[in-house]
Amino acid sequence: MSQPQTRSQPQVADCRRDFPALQQQVSGHPLAYLDNAASAQQPQAVIDAVARYHGEDHANVHRGVHTLSHRATEAYEGARDKIRDFVNAASRSEIVLTKGTTEAINLVAQSFCRPRLGPGDEILITHLEHHANIVPWQLVCEQTGATLVVAPINERGELELEACLGLMSEQTRMVAVAHVSNALGTINPVADIVAAARELGVPVLLDGAQGVPHMAIDVQALGCDFYTFSGHKMFGPTGTGVLYGRETLLDAMPPYQGGGDMILEVSFEGTTYNELPYKFEAGTPNISGTIGLGAAIDYLNGVGLDRIARHEDELLSYMTRKLADLPGIRLFGTAASKASVQSFLVGDIHPHDLGTILDHQGVAIRTGHHCAMPVMQFFGIPGTARASLALYNTEADVDQLIAAITKAQRLFA
Repeated sequence: MSQPQTRSQPQVADCRRDFPALQQQVSGHPLAYLDNAASAQQPQAVIDAVARYHGEDHANVHRGVHTLSHRATEAYEGARDKIRDFVNAASRSEIVLTKGTTEAINLVAQSFCRPRLGPGDEILITHLEHHANIVPWQLVCEQTGATLVVAPINERGELELEACLGLMSEQTRMVAVAHVSNALGTINPVADIVAAARELGVPVLLDGAQGVPHMAIDVQALGCDFYTFSGHKMFGPTGTGVLYGRETLLDAMPPYQGGGDMILEVSFEGTTYNELPYKFEAGTPNISGTIGLGAAIDYLNGVGLDRIARHEDELLSYMTRKLADLPGIRLFGTAASKASVQSFLVGDIHPHDLGTILDHQGVAIRTGHHCAMPVMQFFGIPGTARASLALYNTEADVDQLIAAITKAQRLFA
């Protein structure tokens, strides 16, 4: 049971005032932003950090001897240190900065897996995955002759754990699993998966894009070999992301891309690559975005991940109850362990039509397949409406959602 709030400890949802985008109206209604699984809004602190870099410190990192380059490098590398602490990596060398979860997974598929795979080898994923944790593995299987194996789910949208563990074998070369399903909100039993894989000596990648914004992450406690996430899901800028990898594994991997900053010495006869993590960071990076990601981490730490998790869990329960009480509603994803997402259909109303009507009532949700077509195929539907929560959402947002759905039902009646 969550602890009562005191006067010195404001409600988590009071953070709403820190987000400028949430202060506006849409179609004459207060904005109820419930599309956080796609991209969360940014607090003023993040916006200010990015603007400060552009206004005062804009220069390339790592390469200049002048003051602005020093300041930019200090802020950029300072963000890497914040990320290391945020996920409890053993070393800053284990934090590779990418443009998002998708690039991070592709990096592991091509740099770690491709040299190690051949016909007869297998990669194990689940039926719950986002396309970003399916397609890179399909590509590397096509390139190497390896086989993609898919663990099943049940009607509640839960991974069939025993079946998943039973699919691990001596042929398994990688297990790649979402920490939290973006389409259904299911929290996967990753500790059990990692433990079973470790017994077989199989590395595990966790897609943490939907995990990091909603719960404290400790990669050493999880025991995974790779963990990936995106800045824009956690109140940071788009085009930013992170690959955590065990240093011993990263050190043995060849570069993913070639270019500036990933090298120590270049000649026409050959190239000496840079040390970790720079070996995987070719070219000028998203400097301002990474600085903004560091500011987002400061913001999340200031609010408190444990407090955020309690707030969102209570609000998800409230939203699920309210949705379930509506006539003609069908809920998708009713797992016992969930985080901040509820997908649904309302009678015969097409999700896109529903989303448009809700937008006219100031309610922003996501409609469609949510880059998880196999999940939709499992349920025999083309897509759903999806409401997803963040720390700044309130019961008033949920009530506005319910009122807008009720209006849609009246219109289509």
